[in-house]
Amino acid sequence: MAVIITEAPAPARRPVRDRHHRGVSRWVVLTLVTLGALVMLVPFAFMLLNAFKSPGDYSSSGPLSWPTEFYTKGLRTYWTEVNFPLKLWNSALIAGSVAVLGVAVSLLNAYALGIGRVRGRLWIVGLFLLANMLPQEALIYPLYYVAKEIGLYNTQLSVIIIFTVIQSAFGTYLLASVMGTFPRSLLEAAALDGAGKWTVLWRVVFPNLRPTLAVLLIFFFIWTWNEFLIPLVMLIDNQTQTIPVALASLQGDRLMDAPTTNAGALISLVPAILFFLIFQRTLARGITAGAEK
Repeated sequence: MAVIITEAPAPARRPVRDRHHRGVSRWVVLTLVTLGALVMLVPFAFMLLNAFKSPGDYSSSGPLSWPTEFYTKGLRTYWTEVNFPLKLWNSALIAGSVAVLGVAVSLLNAYALGIGRVRGRLWIVGLFLLANMLPQEALIYPLYYVAKEIGLYNTQLSVIIIFTVIQSAFGTYLLASVMGTFPRSLLEAAALDGAGKWTVLWRVVFPNLRPTLAVLLIFFFIWTWNEFLIPLVMLIDNQTQTIPVALASLQGDRLMDAPTTNAGALISLVPAILFFLIFQRTLARGITAGAEK
């Protein structure tokens, strides 16, 4: 008897979609995002255009005209009048200290709330969220009064303490939500191996949350760098002021040197852009790791 063997039909392969041939909706979204990015760059273009324009040229031709000469006196005036290197150091010191301390405080608070499971955890997390929603205008007078009473007014330490508390409120809320979903199997395995709470924090929890903590560190630094109201009220000495406060000092009650102000804004923006470019990969990696988790 002859046995006829037939081959099973091969499964149909799905057509491979070329990534360069996108759908119509994707091209529409890409076009809208590109237009939005260009609109956001318009103020920076005007700032760059007027930073190298003389006051006379600005007064006669307006802010939209092309400069007739390459005017750099505004840059040199801002650099020398406000003592920009000192202001840069003050801003870097305050923002860097707040970023590190804020992440540390957020990690400890969230570890107690998210993994320690303290009583009233939801109420405490909600309180942190409510504190983060309070406007700074409502906090400025109590902060000013307390700083005057304890002798920290017009010191960089007062601003560091204030922003560490403010930023850690948001960090605690975020990390507590993340740690609430932390795998209990890892914690139980570490406990069976005899690991204490500090060992679990630094050997188990911290390595898994490192990308998220890096993102928080970058955000805390940039947010604190751009703060204006609280440093304006708490730092009145020229030796302790930050870059945003020094930039605002260029404007008088009835007179403003627009080219110098634009030049100062341009110089003040460069350190923040460099910081973002240096840590851009860390930020993207941290956001991607958080999305995968």
